[in-house]
Amino acid sequence: MDRIVAPDGEKIVLHTTGTGPDVVVVHGGGVTIEQYRRLATALGERCTVHLYNRRGRADAPARREPYTVTQEVEDLGAVLAHTGARTVVGHSSGGFIALRAALTLPIARLALYDPAISVDGILSGDFIASARAAIRAGDPARAMAIVGAAANPHLPASRLPLGAQTALCRLFLRTQVGRQMSELLDITLDETALVAAHGGAPEQYTGVEAEVLFAYGQAGPPYYPRIAAALATALPRMRVLPVPRCGHDGINRAPARLVDPLAAFLTATA
Repeated sequence: MDRIVAPDGEKIVLHTTGTGPDVVVVHGGGVTIEQYRRLATALGERCTVHLYNRRGRADAPARREPYTVTQEVEDLGAVLAHTGARTVVGHSSGGFIALRAALTLPIARLALYDPAISVDGILSGDFIASARAAIRAGDPARAMAIVGAAANPHLPASRLPLGAQTALCRLFLRTQVGRQMSELLDITLDETALVAAHGGAPEQYTGVEAEVLFAYGQAGPPYYPRIAAALATALPRMRVLPVPRCGHDGINRAPARLVDPLAAFLTATA
């Protein structure tokens, strides 16, 4: 592990594995880098993979308030400067942060998997207020059910009555991953609100000069292909990779059908 000093003086802990070109992974919301260890191991055969916990999680410092995308970009910038990496992988809300960072940071290659990017009215965040109300009422299972139904409209469970979904989430909360997601739900909603606040036309990203790979799981939420199609109009150097038999957590499961094309993109020299 290595420790980096962020622009505000806080310490970022870097977890590194593998050999080859340097790649930084920006993880999604509701989780820590632990869910990306399999990806790091798989990519580590061809890349030097750097993981770091974003603020408010595990060994990371607390977020500054008010929470803004600027502090996320500053932290990523510090990691890039320390490692010399110019290649980034972003997942979910980490994909949003990575794409915003590519507007100002020296990122040459950017791989996104199911990035939570609000363009053309996609990902509006309409559910945030009701989820926050459930948290204030002391019902995290209901809050998670509300979030889950909005995030995963393709799943059969999302069509159940909210009470039934809440009961399922209470069972999920008994698992280690469920407890972690519940503990991080407040900051996950903050990130969701941040994504929604930066919604708008895809042309806001025309300043991105990086080569971009937009990968999405074909078994995942249906809005990611729509986001890809919208961004393609503004990012002529972007190509789209549909990944069969993968859901939103496909990047965490790291199957060869995703890792192989991802590694090929990350290690390309032209």
